[in-house]
Amino acid sequence: MKTKQINLDVDYIGGQEPLTKEEETQLSTFFKERKLASKAKTKKQITTKKRDFATV
Repeated sequence: MKTKQINLDVDYIGGQEPLTKEEETQLSTFFKERKLASKAKTKKQITTKKRDFATV
């Protein structure tokens, strides 16, 4: 049996009004924290790899 597929109109998900200042600051801080966490993880991986090559 074939399942029905629901087509969503993604232009209307989440509303049409612009973001409030509070929402903008929340999103901004979220992305900044996520970027810092990503950089810290990448830096940690790079230093681990350098140690491995130094011991070989």
